Amino acid sequence: MTGTGPTLPRIRVLIVDDQPLVRRGLSLILSPDPSFEVVGEAENGGQAVTLARQLRPDVVVMDIRMPVLDGVAATRELAATVPGSRVLALSTFDMDEYLVGALRAGAYGFLPKDSSPEELSAAIRTVHAGDAAVAPRLLTRLISTYVRAPHGTRPNPTGLDELTPREVEVWRLMATGLDNTEIARALDLSLSTVKNYITSIFGKLSVRDRAQAVIVAYESGLVTARGATKGDEQTG
Repeated sequence: MTGTGPTLPRIRVLIVDDQPLVRRGLSLILSPDPSFEVVGEAENGGQAVTLARQLRPDVVVMDIRMPVLDGVAATRELAATVPGSRVLALSTFDMDEYLVGALRAGAYGFLPKDSSPEELSAAIRTVHAGDAAVAPRLLTRLISTYVRAPHGTRPNPTGLDELTPREVEVWRLMATGLDNTEIARALDLSLSTVKNYITSIFGKLSVRDRAQAVIVAYESGLVTARGATKGDEQTG
């Protein structure tokens, strides 16, 4: 062993955007990092699905608004046919109406395009690890979207009765945008304990990841307009 170079396999990334300059910019951001390998670029959702089937990337950085096949439809197709290629959705807008659609379709994360290179790199690593990466400010907007929706239009999620009071508390803090470390600090728990609670929550709610758990929190009414801020959640 030489002890030099990356010790882990590089994360294979497929970049999807209908604008050539955006694709090139994202590639230039990621390529210098030895932990990433940009394996291809696609200009629409249809091409993304075709390339993902051929190249089997670890992460697909997917623009949401594209011709031929938009990012939501392409994400749904990838989740069904190439589940090993996890999608990180990007949008020009802070709160895109496609946000919920992308997460429901199977995206593991959602970032605004004005995120920093460091935020993009961190989100790709998070998605690759199987966790959800959603910008906290988007979670706040997501709350606003759901608290404005008529209660009668919300589905009734299953598994709610199985959650313990502590799990509900962890779930509520997760839904306000706190990460695991912040939840551990707020509840005076160890990080490993928080992770165990979250794994249990996912199983009981039959959700795949953090993003889907957060959506269920809004749909179930766990998060309300009066409890949408971190301060309210931690004191209530």
